[in-house]
Amino acid sequence: MAVHPQRLKFGGEHGQLALMTKRDGLAAQAGHDLTIEVTRWSGELEFADGGTPAGLTAQADLNSLTVRQGTGGVKPLTDRDRREIAVTARKLLRVDRYPEATFAASGFEPDESGGGVIEGTLSINGADRPTRLSVTKTGKTSYQVSTSVRQTDFGIKPYTAFLGALKVSDSVSIAVNIDLPELP
Repeated sequence: MAVHPQRLKFGGEHGQLALMTKRDGLAAQAGHDLTIEVTRWSGELEFADGGTPAGLTAQADLNSLTVRQGTGGVKPLTDRDRREIAVTARKLLRVDRYPEATFAASGFEPDESGGGVIEGTLSINGADRPTRLSVTKTGKTSYQVSTSVRQTDFGIKPYTAFLGALKVSDSVSIAVNIDLPELP
């Protein structure tokens, strides 16, 4: 009997999608390294005959950015700081015009451990860039997916303050920790 392709839908209820920023500049000690969660996101993974990955698409609602953690800095982040940072991030990402980031896979390179590499196109701020995702299997159906992107590659000017003495590094890490539902 032939096995037919299957689709697996997942999203925020199955894990966490986070952006991690680092501070830079002469006044870096005044700022915070941030963990910003995208609370509304979804994806669909398609499997070909034999259970091998054949397609992956994902969407992230950039209006759902929530500052979860700020480390370093002269003083701890307040709730007001967190709200202001989220508003500033949405402005820098121009979510009024580009409210969604998307990823579409173009190739899979599985490894022996159940993880591997996914090649594809990441679209943010109206710009499409090739992106390579590293996938690590962390449990029976659990995975960690990571990559790093440069804001300027997507036409985003990194945040600066104090006449440029404090700035967010151009490179932003993206991490997804997910526990996929089992195939039916």
